[in-house]
Parts: sequence; structure tokens; C-alpha cells
Amino acid sequence: MTDGLLEGLEIAVLLPCYNEAATIGEVVAGFRAAIPSARIYVYDNNSKDQTALRAALAGAIVVREPRQGKGHVVRRMFSDIDADIYLMADGDGTYSPNDGPELIRTLLTERCDMVVGTRRGVTDDAGRRGHAFGNSIFNTLYKTIFGNDFTDIFSGYRAFSRRFAKSFPAMSGGFEIETEMSVHASVLKIPVTELALDYGRRPEGSHSKLSTFKDGAKILWMFAMLMKETRPFTFFSYLGGITLALSMMFMVPVLNEYFLTGLVTRMPTWVLAMALMMMALMIFSAGVILDSVARGRAEQKRFHYMSITSASRDRLDPAVLPSQAGKTAGKPRKVA
Repeated sequence: MTDGLLEGLEIAVLLPCYNEAATIGEVVAGFRAAIPSARIYVYDNNSKDQTALRAALAGAIVVREPRQGKGHVVRRMFSDIDADIYLMADGDGTYSPNDGPELIRTLLTERCDMVVGTRRGVTDDAGRRGHAFGNSIFNTLYKTIFGNDFTDIFSGYRAFSRRFAKSFPAMSGGFEIETEMSVHASVLKIPVTELALDYGRRPEGSHSKLSTFKDGAKILWMFAMLMKETRPFTFFSYLGGITLALSMMFMVPVLNEYFLTGLVTRMPTWVLAMALMMMALMIFSAGVILDSVARGRAEQKRFHYMSITSASRDRLDPAVLPSQAGKTAGKPRKVA
């Protein structure tokens, strides 16, 4: 980064790692060369190889996080580190450090709080095609539930403002942390941008830690929980509708018999149908009440988000932005 746009800003490069000894040294060296003024942190998540040693030898600040899972690491990073700009990437070498300055420049010139580096060429490696198919399904599901803010919710290459990092609750424990970040931005209507970047292959000796079915199930569960917390009326309306449909399925034969004969011979079925009907009404009522609670929580989160100063904006002279914006090579898509 040779322009003066970042002068006076503290930048922290965050690299969560688990068994990445084959690549972490080169990744740290790449970020040191691409962003010389940045502090580079490697959070070692119980690696059984020499990840921590090689990161330290490459010049990174190494911290150990004993709770297993990327979500625990990200929560610790955002809690421990104070900076004006946070740049998060993976330690496996699939994201190019040379794209880091572009993400940061976009964060500043677009005046956003998060920039997501969407992945080009994610299916070039045949071993990723199953994951890519799952990504497309989850991205479609995300758009259906939470809106069209993102096209790649699982990208691990992101730039954040201090305002985003310090207002993000980070309740997830594993790979679903990126989903939680995206929902946090969508719910609070935080300004975000996407920037398409190339996505590389893992080198020999480096292996993915993502389990297609296990982590996919966790992400699906996280979708359900986040929908319950942020859109309870819709969530409980679906549950209430399913319960009502079951009630009607048991109720219609009994009513048909009653209208034809004037008798109710299947009393247990009728009792079950009425119980399900009452449950449907209670579920719907819970959705109405919890919707008001969720709106109040969202307002409180928004107030907290607004109370945090964004040094990356405050230190910029607005007159500088038009001239710097022309230097952005990519064409980010504004989504909020």
C-alpha cells in the first residue's frame, strides 16, 4: 500500500489457524510485504504441527486459543485486538495477500463497515465442487430468509471497521461464524460491499478442515437459530402453520363423520386435533410477542453500533475520497 489513504490508521491482519504449518509462513510473509504497516496476528487453535512456530518465525504475533472452532477464535480476536481496520483471512494460502490492500481501500473509499472478498474460481479444484454446491444452496437460502445483501456468505476474506468488530456479538463456535457476521450486517442494515477476488488452491500438504455434512448441519442449525432470533414472527408463523395443517388433517375426517351421521366416534382424534389447534394459536401468539422483543433488541444493537467511533472514517478528509476512489481496480457491488 503506497498511497496515503491509510496514513495514521492502525491495521490488524487476523489469521485464525489450525494445522497450517505448510502455508502459514508464506501467508504471513505475503501480508507483511503487501501491508508493511499492519500488525499480523496468528491465533493458533490447538494445532498439532508447527503452525505457531513458523508463524512466529515469519514475524507474526502468535496467540493461542484453546476453545476449538473458528468462531471461538474470531470472538477472541475481536475482543483482544484494538485497531482501526481489521483484515481477516485464512492461513491456508487460498487468499492472496496482495488483494488485502484492495479490500482495505474499498472499505475506506466506499465508507463501509465490512467488505467481503467473494471467491472467483472456487470450483476450479475438483475437490471443492461438493462444497461449492453446498455454498450455492446456503447462499440461496440466505437470500430467501435474510435478504440479498450477499452473494458469498462463507468467504473468509473480509475487511472490517472497528465499529463492526466491536459491535459484533460473535456467538458462533465454528465455521458458521461467517454466516453470523452476514446476518449481523443484514439485520442492522450496516453498509457492506462485495469485491470479487481470485481464490487459489491449497498447496500439497495442506488439507481442508471443513466437514461437508457435519459443518453443513451446524450452519443449517445456525440459520434456524438466527431466523428465530432476528425474524421470530416469520419463524413461528411457519411452525404455527405446520401445526395448524396437522390439526386440520386430524380434524376434517371427524367433522365429515359428524356432519354425515351426527356422531363423533373418534373422540381421541378430535381431542388431538383441538390440542394441535390450540398449540398453533399459542405458537402464532409467541411469534407476535417475540417479534416486538426482537425489534427492541435490534434497536439496542443499532444504538451500540452507532456509539462506537469509526476512526477509519473520522481521520479521512472527504475531499480525498473522490481522487482515491478512481484508484480502485475492482468494481465493488454496493449492497447496503
